[in-house]
Amino acid sequence: MSHDVIVAFLFTLFAGLATGIGSLLAFFAKTTNTKFLSFALGFSAGVMIYVSMIEIFVKAQDSLVAELGKEGGQWLTVSSFFAGMLLIALIDRFVPSKSNPHELKKVEDMKTNGLDSKNPELLKMGVFTALAIGIHNFPEGIATFISAIEDPALGFAIAVAIAIHNIPEGIAVSVPIYFATNDKKRAFKFSFLSGLAEPIGAIVAFLILMPFLSDIMFGIIFASVAGIMVFISLDELLPAAKKYDEAHVSIYGLISGMALMALSLLLL
Repeated sequence: MSHDVIVAFLFTLFAGLATGIGSLLAFFAKTTNTKFLSFALGFSAGVMIYVSMIEIFVKAQDSLVAELGKEGGQWLTVSSFFAGMLLIALIDRFVPSKSNPHELKKVEDMKTNGLDSKNPELLKMGVFTALAIGIHNFPEGIATFISAIEDPALGFAIAVAIAIHNIPEGIAVSVPIYFATNDKKRAFKFSFLSGLAEPIGAIVAFLILMPFLSDIMFGIIFASVAGIMVFISLDELLPAAKKYDEAHVSIYGLISGMALMALSLLLL
């Protein structure tokens, strides 16, 4: 196994296991720092949108145009971009709305609503949320892995952005399970396991996609990755960031994420 493949796996593992960080934050925080979450989610969206449209989409198009010519390459790039959006939209469509993993669960809400006693319905919500996050994280793992294989610096940036948005997802899993069972270990386990879908996605990409990774396949996957990340940003991250926004904190996070990504690409 090459050094690049190992690095790509480590980036994907790092991104996925960030759900555990969210779980730990939920245990030790009496209240949810919504200002921080709003900025962090906006920052993550800024990184994803900028790197998708400025770097990933362009690389995909260059690769496909070089192989198929200008017209064919451009059409396939755009088609693959929207196919990525369609894929993640279908995943969202089949995830139960009650267990939406991007609906932020506040620690204090669980307490004030009297949900800190054993509650089977709350436990069920937490388990379904863990399953929903696992389903969402699978294509994100493929995206991080393939990006890191092509360009480790780019893969690292994507891994950091995904890790940031996985932190509140970890909270979304652990808070309802913890307040339903009073069992921190159980809540952490479900949160931790939901994040493992990302490295599993990387393993699938390595075993199934890598043997066929020609320039054309790379271009298709990269354009699809761009579509997936733009959809996640617009449909999930920014609405969640705006929900608990204070004094335009989320837009400052968005601009900061874009600026940092732009600076990183220029320097690297």
